[in-house]
Amino acid sequence: MAHLQVKNVPDSLHGRLRCFARETNRTLSAAVLAAVERELEAWEWRKRLAERSETELGADAATLIAEARELRDRELGSM
Repeated sequence: MAHLQVKNVPDSLHGRLRCFARETNRTLSAAVLAAVERELEAWEWRKRLAERSETELGADAATLIAEARELRDRELGSM
């Protein structure tokens, strides 16, 4: 397993990491790894999202939602 050393961590960030580690019952190392993993997952998700082609709905999304709500309300009203 590789080792990673981070230098020049601002005191405020170090304090936040320590608080996060304490509140989630993790070591500081585990808390940092969890934060890095979350950031990488978010970056990968944004990258995949940007690569997808746009979906053509055939109508404005707000119109589709309004129609679905109207249908739902009619169905609930007839019960």
